[in-house]
Amino acid sequence: MRRTMRAGALASAAALVVLAGCSTDEISDSGDDGGNQDTEWFVQADFDRQNEQRDATFQGDESEPWLQYLEGDMTDTSEFASEGPKKVCFANASISNPWRQTGWITMQQQLQVLQEQGVISEMETRDAQDSDDTQIADIDYFINEGNCDAFVISPNSTAAMTPAVERACETGKPVVIFDRGVETDCPTTFIHPIGGYAWGIDTANFLVDNLEEGDRVIALRILPGVDVLETRWAAAEKIFEENGIEAEDHFTDADPTKIKQIVTDAINQGQVDGIWMDAGDGAVAAIEAFEDAGVDYPVMTGEDEMSFLRKWEETGLTGLAPVYSNFQWRTPLLAVQKIFAGEEIPTEWVLPQSPITEDDRGEYLAANEGMPDGHYAKFGGEDLPGFPQAWQDR
Repeated sequence: MRRTMRAGALASAAALVVLAGCSTDEISDSGDDGGNQDTEWFVQADFDRQNEQRDATFQGDESEPWLQYLEGDMTDTSEFASEGPKKVCFANASISNPWRQTGWITMQQQLQVLQEQGVISEMETRDAQDSDDTQIADIDYFINEGNCDAFVISPNSTAAMTPAVERACETGKPVVIFDRGVETDCPTTFIHPIGGYAWGIDTANFLVDNLEEGDRVIALRILPGVDVLETRWAAAEKIFEENGIEAEDHFTDADPTKIKQIVTDAINQGQVDGIWMDAGDGAVAAIEAFEDAGVDYPVMTGEDEMSFLRKWEETGLTGLAPVYSNFQWRTPLLAVQKIFAGEEIPTEWVLPQSPITEDDRGEYLAANEGMPDGHYAKFGGEDLPGFPQAWQDR
């Protein structure tokens, strides 16, 4: 996604939008929506599919999760097979938050490797700064320029970007979409972790397992209307309702000051037992609200951002760090490499997405020692040139 932090996933044919097992009292795997109707941001079939994918077996080497994928339809790219370095044109939604900044650094280091191997000659990048209009103009600029051997696009939003992506497809050049999806199946591949429903299932089940019926959860959401964020909350809200958790959601704009005030106000109104976040930006501010109030820490879900992992360890609170795999920023360029080698690639390239638990938190803290607080633990760039300095000197 990531309009702020995260990406959408290609949905089922019915709705081409975004896109450790659970006990039966947490969610239903039957496909029955329990009387609830599908809505703009909740599709039972997509929820069920992503729930199953959480425990699926991924193809490929576990030591290279950015190349793993779920078995499914493959795209024949033999028509693009050709020798010599290629120019990539990258239309990026933005680098306006730490998740995207971490991924951008990883992508730059992967680019360096592929340039040295003679696969890519250059990558011309245009940054839309979170603007649909700007990104549409960026894509059209690349099309009109006519010098792109391949397009890589991280959409700013789903519906608005679809016509521009279709125009890129009409050039006959390969089009690689990653992060959020679009409402067309014309791209050569669409790369993303499992998706927002999986995030919502992981996090809500964790809170349900560690809370009691009737407990109160404050849900901190970045902003409305972003597919993967909306599906995170839609999945979590369903599970909270089914398990008698009293959850109230608030939009924060990822502003730490606003987050702290929302949580402080909630504490003043009564006991807060849990905190749920659709992205970890500002997680520390939420924790500080409990410290300032002098009350017990909540059960909490944040993200694999280093600031949360460090605060989680420091406080000893009961926590979980869901992950929207940042290492996906490597995959688009590696997909380009495969495309120009004429290799088959997944049509929908679903990458692994697994949370960091208390049991493995220490491992990720140690592996990322010296990284800034805004760094993401599962960035997957340890084997790339510039490690660790490139990520430290941001």
